[in-house]
Amino acid sequence: MGSYITKRLLLSIPLVLIISFVTFAFIHLSPLDPAEVVLHSQGIPQITDELLAQTRAKLGMDQPFLTRYLNWVVSCLQLDFGDSYITGKPVWSMLGPAFLHTVKLTLVSTFSIVLLSIALGVACAWKAGKWVDKSVRGVSFFLTSMPSYWLAALLIWYFSVKLDLLPTSGMESYKSYILPVAVITISYAGIYFRIIRSAMLSNMNEDYVLYARACGLPEKKITIHILRNSLQVAISVFCMAIPIILGSTVVVENIFAWPGLGTLSVKSILSRDFPIIQAYVLVLAVVFILFNTVSDIINVALNPKLRDGL
Repeated sequence: MGSYITKRLLLSIPLVLIISFVTFAFIHLSPLDPAEVVLHSQGIPQITDELLAQTRAKLGMDQPFLTRYLNWVVSCLQLDFGDSYITGKPVWSMLGPAFLHTVKLTLVSTFSIVLLSIALGVACAWKAGKWVDKSVRGVSFFLTSMPSYWLAALLIWYFSVKLDLLPTSGMESYKSYILPVAVITISYAGIYFRIIRSAMLSNMNEDYVLYARACGLPEKKITIHILRNSLQVAISVFCMAIPIILGSTVVVENIFAWPGLGTLSVKSILSRDFPIIQAYVLVLAVVFILFNTVSDIINVALNPKLRDGL
């Protein structure tokens, strides 16, 4: 098991390097000159060739491409992503707090999604084919297909404008979490509960369930055993839910003015703040690779059959 973990971690390193190289290359293939972005942000009315040359030298743009890339990678390993072209502040001083705010929203949303998915999955599995199962699946399909910005607008109109119960923006109190978490949960729980339902139905037909009933085991205990075995199938999906939600909060954060990665990334894209865009893509890529590795390790730990080939 230890050798497998080491192997998976070592395989992640070249993948991170490839993603970092592609990110760095695409940003530098942009037709917009970073030196012009910096000078425009400083409010300089007339940009001369001399100013452009000085700014490029200051940004290190006069060095060879590979030299710039290697310097950037070494700096990133020290959490030094450079300075913002617009504000002049260190990128991590802006990215760090935004990342923590997005992580808070992601963790609360993931917890809500897991609880709701398990509850709906178990209920629909036990009532498979009946009106409860059909109704829940129909409603979840409708809500999941609804765009998150439209769902957010409806919730804001009803709970914030009409009833005046919840705030529409910011993160001043626990109430600020309710609407963003509700939008994310509704958007994803309808997908994940189907996985639980499918795994439950598959396990209900296993021999151990028939044997447990023949031994007179209470239905509650049988349900717990079925759910435990079903979660082994779904655990990798739930592991990947965290980075997926982390990377897809852009719309929700901008609608509810949540000071997270999504809001920061949109502002950076609109203002052509390349260092922040590079850092944002790299951080998300590392999070995805990390959770994918953790998911594989958990699967191997839970399923002895997968260890045979290790």
